[in-house]
Amino acid sequence: MLASLAMLFVAVLLLLFLLQGQRGEKFPPGPRVIPIFGNVLQLNLKSPIKDLERLTKKYGKVYSIFFGSRPLVVVNGLEAFKETLVSKAFDFCGKPQDIMFNYAFQVQAHAPGVVLADYSPIWKEQRRFSLMTLRNFGLGKQSMEQRILAEISHVTKVLEENAGGTMDPHLLFHNAASCIICQVLFGKHFEYEDEFLKFSVELFHVTSKILNGPWGILFIIFFLFFWSWCLFMIGILCCFYCDKVIFFFNCKNVIFTFYVQIYDAVIHESQRVANTVPLSVFHETSKDTELMGYFIPKGTMIIPNLGTALNEDGQWKFPHEFNPENFLNDKGEFFKPDAFLPFSAGPRMCLGEGLARMELFLIMTTLLRKFDFIWPEEDGKPDFTPVYGVTLTPKPYRMKIQLRATQ
Repeated sequence: MLASLAMLFVAVLLLLFLLQGQRGEKFPPGPRVIPIFGNVLQLNLKSPIKDLERLTKKYGKVYSIFFGSRPLVVVNGLEAFKETLVSKAFDFCGKPQDIMFNYAFQVQAHAPGVVLADYSPIWKEQRRFSLMTLRNFGLGKQSMEQRILAEISHVTKVLEENAGGTMDPHLLFHNAASCIICQVLFGKHFEYEDEFLKFSVELFHVTSKILNGPWGILFIIFFLFFWSWCLFMIGILCCFYCDKVIFFFNCKNVIFTFYVQIYDAVIHESQRVANTVPLSVFHETSKDTELMGYFIPKGTMIIPNLGTALNEDGQWKFPHEFNPENFLNDKGEFFKPDAFLPFSAGPRMCLGEGLARMELFLIMTTLLRKFDFIWPEEDGKPDFTPVYGVTLTPKPYRMKIQLRATQ
């Protein structure tokens, strides 16, 4: 009797999962759904990017996959991003409220935050307040530049102490990123040995390891800073551009020459190739809508695969190689193609884009003018295979540091 009831229960459960996993007539196509598991077993959850690229080639720019019985729509390419993130932004600007991060950070009605909060009047007010506060804290002004330059002096000191040897730069740049944020939030500088700072950085590392597991990886969110990867790419591939940049730092200004446009192109190209946040932050439809001719019901989770725009054929002069000319027009002037979307686009784009760009430019121009970063010959060829977690990051590596002879 009990065995019969158990078999009936399993049969009903399987039937429910089969019915829930069916795609509607106008729903985006995708791979066959496995009962209970959906398409999870068909993806390499430790590094899903290649699997998503494979599905894009087979099913097109917009397709669907299932995590269990939960449908997700994966969006690829600039045209689809413009419709999703810009022209129909408010149809797609919701955020799923039933994923791990929402529970971990208690992003509920009493603490909605900004990044993970669902689209609502509360979210709009929070975002408006956040932008205003960042401006009041000096974003885009000389006061913010002073804070960044002050932190650069600490980074420079550490690098000078290691000149002539090799070091792993990850912790150094995590500390620098954290210190700038702490200066904005708390109005004070934390020494790199400060217990609070060490705890915060270690907490981020632990969180990254958890998310890099086969289940936590499903709930990827963005992280603002990507210096280590960009330093790695620039130091190896394009340090010679720095010799053409003539500038002067003081507490009030930065004087640029024409060649700064070339250097800006180098930095942007490093961001494009690094592709540090390929899947952005997951979105959710706030109402029934359409995308590229497909019907997307309310409550469907959306994955903007932003990395597909960063190397999309037809959008770049050299989509599959590192070449700063991707950001230079025929006159040699800097320009930013529409497909450059590392911070996403529309009303849910990254709040800290301005701060990140300022940090990236000031830190990179300072360090590459003062130091040579060299790949140690004894380590063999560099492995560019990324580690997939909160962001795409390089595998652990060490770099050789030398003071520039032109100092």
